Amino acid sequence: MDRRKELKFAYKQTPTPMGVYQLTNKLNGKILIGSSMNLPGKKNSILFQLKQGAHRVKELQADWIASGPDAFDFEVLENLKHEKIAVDQWRGAVTALENKWLAALQPYGDRGYNNKPKEK
Repeated sequence: MDRRKELKFAYKQTPTPMGVYQLTNKLNGKILIGSSMNLPGKKNSILFQLKQGAHRVKELQADWIASGPDAFDFEVLENLKHEKIAVDQWRGAVTALENKWLAALQPYGDRGYNNKPKEK
């Protein structure tokens, strides 16, 4: 029984995969870029919202309804290497990764579902 407790403890201490994801509409090439501290949970959340017709990005939701789930791919673009970063810096590091991918892919307007960042 002690071994079982050890395994359970080790599992609870293992951080969930975190980083940046991309949801791609294979029919029109538009993408949604985002980040999460729990990538598997985020994927489940996005797919659930889309299936329920309740996703906050109305254009994405409309395309999902029109094209169906087979027209979309969810992929992880980059995982955070959490073992190299202090726990209290994980959230900021994930945000920095997302900003890097947003700058590189520019998923705005005809290219994607993200809202263009406001100019400062």
